[in-house]
Amino acid sequence: MSSTRDAQDEQGGQGEARPAAHRQNRLAHESSPYLLQHAGNPVDWYPWGAEAFARARAEDKPIFLSIGYSACHWCHVMERESFEDAAIAALMNDHYVCIKVDREERPDVDELYMKAVQALTQGGGWPMSVWLTPDLKPFFGGTYFPPADRFGRAGFPRVLTELARLWKEERPRVLKSADGLTDHLREMAAAVAAPAGDGAPGAFASDPSLLPRAAELLLRGHDEENGGFGEAPKFPHPMDLQLLLRIDARFGQPVARQAALRSLEKMAAGGIHDQLAGGFHRYSVDERWAVPHFEKMLYDNALLAQAYLDGWQVSGDAAHAETVRTTLEWALREMRSPGGGFCSTQDADSEGEEGKYFVWDPAEFAAVLGAETAAWAAPFFGVAPGGNFEHGKTVLWRPWSVVDFAKSRSLDPAAVAANVAAVRAKLLAARAQRIAPNRDDKVLADWNGLLIGALARAGALLDEPRFVAAAGEAAAFVRRELWRAADGSASGAAASTGGHRLLRSWKDGRARHDGNLADYAFLIEGLLCLWEARFEPADLAFARELADATLERFWDDAQGGFFFTAHDAEALLVRSKEAWDGATPSGPSVLVDALLRLSALTGADHYRDAALRTLELYRRKLEQQPHALSRMLAAVDFLQSDPVEVVLIAPDAAALAPFLAVLREGFAPNRVVLAATPATRAAVAKLSALLEGRDASVATAWVCRRGACRLPVTTAEGLEGELASGR
Repeated sequence: MSSTRDAQDEQGGQGEARPAAHRQNRLAHESSPYLLQHAGNPVDWYPWGAEAFARARAEDKPIFLSIGYSACHWCHVMERESFEDAAIAALMNDHYVCIKVDREERPDVDELYMKAVQALTQGGGWPMSVWLTPDLKPFFGGTYFPPADRFGRAGFPRVLTELARLWKEERPRVLKSADGLTDHLREMAAAVAAPAGDGAPGAFASDPSLLPRAAELLLRGHDEENGGFGEAPKFPHPMDLQLLLRIDARFGQPVARQAALRSLEKMAAGGIHDQLAGGFHRYSVDERWAVPHFEKMLYDNALLAQAYLDGWQVSGDAAHAETVRTTLEWALREMRSPGGGFCSTQDADSEGEEGKYFVWDPAEFAAVLGAETAAWAAPFFGVAPGGNFEHGKTVLWRPWSVVDFAKSRSLDPAAVAANVAAVRAKLLAARAQRIAPNRDDKVLADWNGLLIGALARAGALLDEPRFVAAAGEAAAFVRRELWRAADGSASGAAASTGGHRLLRSWKDGRARHDGNLADYAFLIEGLLCLWEARFEPADLAFARELADATLERFWDDAQGGFFFTAHDAEALLVRSKEAWDGATPSGPSVLVDALLRLSALTGADHYRDAALRTLELYRRKLEQQPHALSRMLAAVDFLQSDPVEVVLIAPDAAALAPFLAVLREGFAPNRVVLAATPATRAAVAKLSALLEGRDASVATAWVCRRGACRLPVTTAEGLEGELASGR
């Protein structure tokens, strides 16, 4: 709907086509669960593509473009109210060629037309509704439209009728508007794509004030009482929290650390955090994190797991580590596909009601637990008469910590913790008997890259081998199903990079849509995390293959930086290089960091050179709006910190373990590790120049910076000393 619901700057159940009395439309042939949800509408929907465009030109009709995603509550509302209404559908079919797009499958189309809607309305969100000329230029747009005029808002039928009239009777006016808006979009893209200054590429990034200035701007919006940033609706902003922790580690800013840790604590206690099953909902509609917008997105949970992992490393608070575990366990239990990849989203709605699956009233609560247990469990989980949600229901949250709750009642905290765990198990079992929200079971490359990174890093740091194994299986799934040779065939593990491309989306054995920059970037980052979790050469090799393909397919030779779409992708009105870290980090932000790390790991300077030229492209934004590029600033932190390169050689994995235990202590985000044993040495040596001239018969570690290494050490204690002396 509006920015209070599915906000554009905060990006974004197994979807099934609804039965209908009339024939299904063209969306019945699609694989996207979101598109299949609309296959039974009386609207004559087309998927995005040449057939729809040709019809619009042949019949001289404007296009109505509707963009959404399967877990979007207000997308469902507009479908029920308008797209399933026969009279409204007739208006749409008579006057327009109607196209439905899943924004998760086509983020390039979504990004382009969202910018148009934002320019027209100063807002944005989903469902997104855009009217286009037959040559795809936007001339009018908005988000949710009600089925009739109300609350001072024009209803969807009136908008459809008036725009059809304008197209027929005032065509020059419409075309002038479309041309003007298209020119504006192109000017915006050109402004982003222009390098900002002279001098060595990326030299400005050495400015030590960049990071503290970003912290200052972020902290201005920090809610000291409730954590997080700004007022309701409130989004998690995990990358901002991670940046604050990095800034404290570099510059000693306890206020930044306290703000990040308080936010993590408050979110984990809130209703935005599923107190029974783990995992996080999309955002909170209130400032206290109590009542969420209920959809669960794979990317939110991957990013939040990483943020809580950082919080645990900084604070040592076991509660943050437990939040990481339960979040990833939710993903393994509820989002994993049979092949090892991870599905995209869980719906906000079930049985046509938002949040119905997740909320409780006091009577239900007591019926499950019994009166005696409910008497203390209700206040612990915030269940009270009147509730905090609609119809007197309550979204479970934790007004108390276990320690404070035990103290208030003179109880043993360990006993309270055990009782709370038993209550959770009973409530979860009871909730499982309800009709669950649908799951969108398509597998997306970029979101899987994020989760691969979270699983791998958490598995290594928390000593959870099952997480590392799951990350490896997801990486194998992506390589098997989405990494394709030039002829479209699946890529073998030993295939060369030449002509290979990454596809974006997979469902039911069908891989579709060319990968965009974020698909490549997020997977490279995830694979680098997986490399440092298990040191299998295939992971580093795949990361390099993807990086080389990214440079080949997305790099702008003229001005530097990376386009959002590949050189041979479908040509849209505007080709973007936009970088904005919202609900997910931007492709350029993650790629800069990944290329810097890859260069440090391998000694390949061309990765670093591309990263520095890309930073130069976003110089103005980094200097003027650093809080808008928090993930890119993490790469700046890596660059400024003179990152530590640790090379390990050992006779076997067991001999590596004591050294890795040292490396996995504390918070050290600006470190890379290369490790080899006799079984992997030859393969690793082909991937990295850091092994050149190094050998050892016993476990040995070298601590280096930019290729200059200190004397080798052969004990874990010696490594600990070398790391400490280099701080």
